[in-house]
Amino acid sequence: MRLRNLLFDHELKDMSDNGFFDAEVIGITSDSRKVKSGFLFVALQGELIDGNDYITDAIESGAIAVLYLENTLPHLRKRSDVFFLLDANPRQRYAKMLGKFYGQQPQHIVAVTGTNGKSSVAEFTRQIWQICDQPAASIGTLGLVGPRGSQEIKLTTPDPIDLHKTLSTLRKGDVQHVIIEASSHGLTQFRLDGIDIKIAAFTNLSREHLDYHGTMDNYFSAKYRLFEEVLNSNGVAVINSDDDIAKKIFARMKERNIRIIDFGKNANDIILKNTETLPDGQRITISVFGGEFSLLLPLIGEFQTMNALCALAITIASGLDIEPATLSLLNLQGVKGRMELAATTPNGSQVFVDYAHTPEALESVLRSLRVHTENKLKIVFGCGGDRDRGKRQEMGRIAARFADIVVITDDNPRSEDAAVIRDQIKLGSPDAIEIPDRMEAISCTIKGLSSGDVLIIAGKGHEQGQIVGNTIMPFDDANIAKSIVWGSA
Repeated sequence: MRLRNLLFDHELKDMSDNGFFDAEVIGITSDSRKVKSGFLFVALQGELIDGNDYITDAIESGAIAVLYLENTLPHLRKRSDVFFLLDANPRQRYAKMLGKFYGQQPQHIVAVTGTNGKSSVAEFTRQIWQICDQPAASIGTLGLVGPRGSQEIKLTTPDPIDLHKTLSTLRKGDVQHVIIEASSHGLTQFRLDGIDIKIAAFTNLSREHLDYHGTMDNYFSAKYRLFEEVLNSNGVAVINSDDDIAKKIFARMKERNIRIIDFGKNANDIILKNTETLPDGQRITISVFGGEFSLLLPLIGEFQTMNALCALAITIASGLDIEPATLSLLNLQGVKGRMELAATTPNGSQVFVDYAHTPEALESVLRSLRVHTENKLKIVFGCGGDRDRGKRQEMGRIAARFADIVVITDDNPRSEDAAVIRDQIKLGSPDAIEIPDRMEAISCTIKGLSSGDVLIIAGKGHEQGQIVGNTIMPFDDANIAKSIVWGSA
């Protein structure tokens, strides 16, 4: 692609017209090690690495243009064979350039944000599209899941170049429906800019990632970017009407004349009218744009119902007919690591695994399982290291309030002292049992289950490893639970 086509709206503050506008750019990267002749190099400033330090390396490797933060390199000697592009927000410019460079994207791209439920909404949305014969893919915490299977990805919201490459490949494979999990980190770092987001969905907001954002206001602002700046002006906003903070988004979308589809008990469009708990799911009565449906939803927990209704709203917004989209809820399959029934013991007690790692998510999971518990509700959980420390005591309090037996263990301590993390949790749950080794904690608790008991192993969900220091050790809560119940551990 010609350089001039990537700079269609760029303020050229440091370029001379020497004919280089017509230079052919064959690639764009922010990794100087991947630069080849004809590349545009983007010098990004990160927490640990400053891309400005690698500009010379990129030029020596053949970069014909460099995009970098305005006024960060006043000492840099300008060369006649390289364009230096100044921008006040190179991260956003980078993402938009990639959108131009890779061109075609799937026709229906959705982004879902919120503290809890993003992965389930993404997977349920993909399933509904597939059930209704629309080849679809989801991109997020569970990886890239599409018609040809799944593959692991490193970040909930991938880096812009990986995201655009993936979208381009999906489009070439005739996948026209894609849903992306929009994390607060990804939105703050402009990873979704440059993508034609036609539908933006909001699940809920509660305490999370304050180690990164600092305050709840900053955290909300990051999520809000999806609706205020990223969503197409002709797009649709799907909003949880039962979440208080959603009212701010709702009001702003009305000001922008953005079409809104809401869902929840207090909604106007998709209304949850009644829920009846069943052993293996729920019978729900919902009103969908005036039409009433009574369905057997094969998912446990009202929060799962809300996730399913969010997915339903998204798919209807994308153009699916109301009746087939709604009836597809009958065939939804649970998401790995999300209220997953990992095992049932010989005496009939059940062992569930869930990713709940925030106070609100933990409470939702425990409340949901309480109605399925005939005897005692037990929980094994911990908190991750190098993350928001303020939520640990609160999660301890929630566990003590809603569970009968609390076992505190290690999650992903990372670089922190695991004992300190456990002590902070125990401030909220002083009567909890403390078993540092996670496998031992799971094993002891499962072996102590009586008939009618329910155990939830919370915090890691689908994760396949436990992070201790800089080492990732193989660890799968569900598989370990199965092996203990089956007697092979």
